[in-house]
Amino acid sequence: MEGIRNLFSEFFGTIGALDSIRVTVIMSFWSTLIASVLGVFLGLLLERKDFPGKRAVIRLNRTLMGAPPVVIGLLAYMILRKKGPLGDLRWVFTIKGMVFAQVLIITPIICGMVYSYAVRTAPAVRTFAKTMGATGRQTGWLLVKEMKNEIYFAVISGYGRSISEVGAVFLVGGNIKNNTRTMTTAISTLKGAGEYYEGVFLGVVLMLMAFVVQTLADHFQREETGDENY
Repeated sequence: MEGIRNLFSEFFGTIGALDSIRVTVIMSFWSTLIASVLGVFLGLLLERKDFPGKRAVIRLNRTLMGAPPVVIGLLAYMILRKKGPLGDLRWVFTIKGMVFAQVLIITPIICGMVYSYAVRTAPAVRTFAKTMGATGRQTGWLLVKEMKNEIYFAVISGYGRSISEVGAVFLVGGNIKNNTRTMTTAISTLKGAGEYYEGVFLGVVLMLMAFVVQTLADHFQREETGDENY
C-alpha cells in the first residue's frame, strides 16, 4: 500500500498532474463561458443585420473556424507580449492569457454554428412572432429558446475544443509546472520523456471530464424536454 502511495505521489508531483487538472478546469470553464456569450451574440447579430461586406465577414469567420490553433496562439502571444497592444495586462504565461487565446479560437466556432442554425430557423420564428405582435426583444428571446438545442451543441463543441487544445496554450502559457501546465501539455511533456503510461492516464482523466460534462448537459436537457431517450 505504501508503495502504491509513493508511486502516485511521485507521478503527481513530478509533472504536476493535479495542478494540470486544476488549470485545465479553470481555463476551459472561463474560456467556454466567455466564448459562448460572444459567439451566440455575434452569430445571432450576423444573421439579423445586413451590412456592406457581410459575405466577407462570414467567410472570414468560417476561415477562423478551421484556423490552426498554433497560429491563433502566436497571434495572442504577440498581442499580449510586453511590447504588444495589451502588454500592460501582463497576461503572458498566465491562465488569463491562456483563456484569452482560447476565446479567440472558440468564439468563431460557436459564432459560425449559431449563425448557420439561425439562418434556417429565424425567418419562421420572426414570421410567427410578428403575427403574435411580439416586440423585437421578445422575438429575440423566442429565437434563442427555439434554438436552445443548437446553441447547446455549439457550446459543447466549443468546450471540447477548449480542453483538447495544445499549441495555443503552450505558446501563451509556457507549459509552466504547477502554474500554466494543462493536461494536454502535460501529456505532450510525458510523451517527450517517454512516460507513455502516465500520459495515457491523464488522457483517460481528460476523457472522463468531457464525459461528465456531456452527461450533465444531457441530463438537464432531458429534464427540460422530457425525452427519456435523449
